[in-house]
Formats: sequence, structure tokens, C-alpha cells
Amino acid sequence: MNCPRCGKSMITLEIKEVEIDYCLSCHGIWLDNGELELLLRDAKRKEKLLQSFLLTSVPGEKPLKCPVCHKKMLQVMVKKVLLDKCRHGHGLWFDNDELQKILEMGDFDPDNTIKKHLTEIFNNKEAKGE
Repeated sequence: MNCPRCGKSMITLEIKEVEIDYCLSCHGIWLDNGELELLLRDAKRKEKLLQSFLLTSVPGEKPLKCPVCHKKMLQVMVKKVLLDKCRHGHGLWFDNDELQKILEMGDFDPDNTIKKHLTEIFNNKEAKGE
């Protein structure tokens, strides 16, 4: 799968038994439909996050294309962070650090499990020069 931001090939990583697609070039993360909910595991947190999505558009911000269906994605605002969401439900695109920001701002990961996994993965990649 190619990155919707820079077009480079993405790699698959595993966080809490959920496979995510990660771009080594721009450090974005693609979560297929349902993967964000699987990461959060807690039903109340899942619902809280999904209800915080507000459809928006930012002048001058070109919509990205979904890496699955290649159609223009919708722009959604989540806790003051602009994300790209496939209009056909294929998934969500998080630019560098956006997933971590949302988890921190919304108290969706109170035990920091997801953040710890992300930090561990990305620090290991940087240490290896990838």
C-alpha cells in the first residue's frame, strides 16, 4: 500500500495485536476501518472518540486520496487535529504524531499503552536508521 501523503510504500507494524500501516518517509499512519476502535478496546472510549469527529474543510488544504479506493478523502476535525477519513469507510490517515496527539488530548489512552507501543516502535526504527 502506498502512502496517501507522499506516495512511498508503507510497512505494516503491529500494536496491541492490531496491524497498522506506517510510512517510513513522512511518518504517517493508516488505520483500516475498525483498527482505531480495536486499539482503544474500551467501549466508552471508542464511542467518545468516534463522536468527536467533525466533518470540516480547510481552505488551501488539498484532500488526500484513500490508499485503498484512491478516492478523495473527507477531512475531519478531532480534538483540533485535522485527519483524513475515507468517504467509503476504508480507514483513517494520521500525519506524523497526530494519533499520539489525539490519544493524549482526549484521554483515550489513560494508561498510555498505545503511546508506549508507538514510542517503542518509532524509537527502534530511528535507532536502526530506518
